[in-house]
Amino acid sequence: MEIKKEEKRDTYAVRIAMEDNGREVGRAYLYLIFDDAHAKPYGLFDVLVEESQRGKGLGTKLVESVIAEAKARECYKLIGTSRYSRPKVHAWYESLGFKDYGKEFRMDL
Repeated sequence: MEIKKEEKRDTYAVRIAMEDNGREVGRAYLYLIFDDAHAKPYGLFDVLVEESQRGKGLGTKLVESVIAEAKARECYKLIGTSRYSRPKVHAWYESLGFKDYGKEFRMDL
């Protein structure tokens, strides 16, 4: 038995930014990931709003934009992650329709 390696370049990101008077105050990335197990891609997203701008609904608007983009690109699922230490973020994700589905395992390299 052997392991074979193949480089695939069919994964990409869409960047969505929110500006206030020409200054970026928030951004989100939607990473579209294709694999051989599914006919459609799945999405993984990351969102960040400047600390001084939090609580104003900007993150919700960004995530709603990510959801719309993922649907437009026919993703079959969308994944957001959060650390255990952020229960308010978890509740926010759930208020947007996400389900607590499992754990993330990470290795810092």
